[in-house]
Amino acid sequence: MILYYLYIKIRTKTFFLLLIFFSLLFQAVGQNEHGNNKNTKPEVFSSGFIDVMNNGQVNASARMIKLYIGDTTNFSIPISFYGGVSNNMLQTSGTSKSNDILVNQFINPLSGLVNISTENYIYFKKSEKISKLSFLYQIGVRILNGSRVGLVSDPLTGKPVNFLNTFTANGLMLETGAWEKGNTSNVGIFRMALRYHLCHSSSKQIREFLPNIKTNGIYSGYSLGFGIDINNVVNIKTIYYKYFKAPEIDYGFPIYQFSFNYHLQK
Repeated sequence: MILYYLYIKIRTKTFFLLLIFFSLLFQAVGQNEHGNNKNTKPEVFSSGFIDVMNNGQVNASARMIKLYIGDTTNFSIPISFYGGVSNNMLQTSGTSKSNDILVNQFINPLSGLVNISTENYIYFKKSEKISKLSFLYQIGVRILNGSRVGLVSDPLTGKPVNFLNTFTANGLMLETGAWEKGNTSNVGIFRMALRYHLCHSSSKQIREFLPNIKTNGIYSGYSLGFGIDINNVVNIKTIYYKYFKAPEIDYGFPIYQFSFNYHLQK
């Protein structure tokens, strides 16, 4: 809530620049997921995921490339490029509003037709122990899509509209071990994360396809997620999302996300 009040008090661009600055500052002084950043080669189509939301929406996305900008031996910034699609193919009702999809896209930091972001997690303390606490962040820009609402006689009604959206998701993550019974030689990771989500789109752009909506283009909320990643066994996660203020678009409560991830071998 504190971040939200700061956000509405200052200009949008200034707020996101401050978030980027402090996130990079954390990374500069902390231990990130790549240690000393020795692995600075681009990762092309190295991972992806399929998300299934409890309202029937399906998101499929692949990380097209992940690269690092900076010094190969010291400080560097990870940049990820995602590309994906969303569909309501699993919804049982054919009368659902087409723009309901935006409710999930606004709060999900990995949504969008194109998603460009910097993301990382930084451990608070260097340790060889399995259980660790870290700060995680993701800040970026993406292209979302909606459908124009209007009279049936209007030829533009129902036409897809793409618009720009800036976003951030920051929080804390706890890691610990996970393994199959009787197989401690293959120890994976269990993660639990609590994040604050904030995004912004131009209200003018949104009103171009939702003319009757009353919005400032700012949406915020939080999420609580759990995930298990055990090599050659399982890599899944589930996330619960909650808006601080209900979006103007009608949708059902609550919002759950089930993800199936994949990682290609190098």
